[in-house]
Amino acid sequence: MSTISTHILDTSLGCPAEGVPLILEARTDEGWRPIGGGTTNADGRVVDLLRDGESLLVGIYRMSFETGIYFDAQAIRSFYPVVRVVFEVEDPDSHYHVPLLLSPFGYSTYRGS
Repeated sequence: MSTISTHILDTSLGCPAEGVPLILEARTDEGWRPIGGGTTNADGRVVDLLRDGESLLVGIYRMSFETGIYFDAQAIRSFYPVVRVVFEVEDPDSHYHVPLLLSPFGYSTYRGS
């Protein structure tokens, strides 16, 4: 069974981004269906990203990071209030790590391990 994780690093401060709410969704014929989420901890991670009873199957997924909430809490002006990362799960037996490197005026992501 596939597993999924994320890690957010604030590259402008050089530390994990704590307090970022995010939602994980699966694309269906009817639209996007929430299947997990949470808020990043002090290490910039969400423990148990998938809801109980959910699993990753072959398909298209989206993680939406509420980055504006994170920067507002620090009184830092930013440009991207929400970062959405859409990705494809091709192997139901693989682990998918979707890290986010974040700063107030930019971001990047990649498939991690």
